[in-house]
Amino acid sequence: MIPGDNINNFTLFIVFCFTAMIQLFYYLWFYLAPSLYRSTEKNESKAPVSVIICARNEAENLRNFLPSVLEQDYPSYEVIVVNDCSEDNSYDVLGHLLMQYPHLRISSINKDPKFTHSKKFAQFIGIKAAANEILLFTDADCQPESDKWLEKMTSNFTGQIDFVLGYGGYLHENGFLNKYIRYDSMFIAMHYLGMAIRGIPYMGVGRNLAYKRSVFFRNKGFGIHNHTISGDDDLFVNANASKLNTRIEFGPGTHTRSVPASNIAEWIKQKQRHLTTAGFYRIRDKFLLSLEPLSRILFYTLFILLVSSLYLWPFVISVFGLRLIVQITVLALTEKKLNERGLLLNSIIFDIFSPIINSALYFSTFHNRSRRTTWK
Repeated sequence: MIPGDNINNFTLFIVFCFTAMIQLFYYLWFYLAPSLYRSTEKNESKAPVSVIICARNEAENLRNFLPSVLEQDYPSYEVIVVNDCSEDNSYDVLGHLLMQYPHLRISSINKDPKFTHSKKFAQFIGIKAAANEILLFTDADCQPESDKWLEKMTSNFTGQIDFVLGYGGYLHENGFLNKYIRYDSMFIAMHYLGMAIRGIPYMGVGRNLAYKRSVFFRNKGFGIHNHTISGDDDLFVNANASKLNTRIEFGPGTHTRSVPASNIAEWIKQKQRHLTTAGFYRIRDKFLLSLEPLSRILFYTLFILLVSSLYLWPFVISVFGLRLIVQITVLALTEKKLNERGLLLNSIIFDIFSPIINSALYFSTFHNRSRRTTWK
């Protein structure tokens, strides 16, 4: 007869193996997909494009980064900057750039104390002002990695493609926080790019996203999500993208790099704002997104319990080692693909704590929902 402790340990061992299988499934099916992905048919027609950037009090960023968007190697495009209630010298910066770049367009929203709005309204103004069918979005604090960004992103609009999802990373800087921000951005990309490749597109990032103007108006703009603070990028994709109308692009020179948060408080505020949209995803997407971090927490917890009790420890360590080898391999390939070098060792450490951090920040958004949320 098996003693009670052994029965309990055996149950824990079975659950541990099951969580390891879930982890291996995500790594080998979703997370490995971007590293193995090879783009197919491209559109060589170089159709006219409208680049849309919303900016509020972004004078310094506009001065530093907007020229890299205005100097793209592309024959026909306009850059629309929606200057949304700025109180700094954004008007002066844009006026100076307007004299240098004739394809720059400016739409201004004046401040009205009786009317407050989210970034979605500024985005809508930019889309309304756009002259072209293909829209490419980025932020004022972003810069493309090359002057081929616009060409390579828009070349994916072939046939029935309505959405093109790109990668938006962060500038490489010194410090532990910068490494975590870059890891977090990369891991999110492993999710949404991998799931899109497998026919389950569920989000995009507004730092590097393209879709058709007609799709926006055919689906009544931001629709049922218009009341949310965020979601001008991920919720619109979640509601309207599909296996048949979506492609991804993250080849060399197609990434954008943004200015990372300079301190933990700023990063927490940004992260909380992003997490407010998660509850509006489709049920299938919420299940797939929650299953992985939950299984990861269980995996690490059960590993510690089983090793500390020495129950079948050679098998436990072997299962842990297999998952670790797959994890390191996939992370190394992804870092190379997304040009996020120097994160591998930190990523292994961050992997243990990130689901706990994200869960805490997600549940904290419920407490803060009644408070006023900033535009960005």
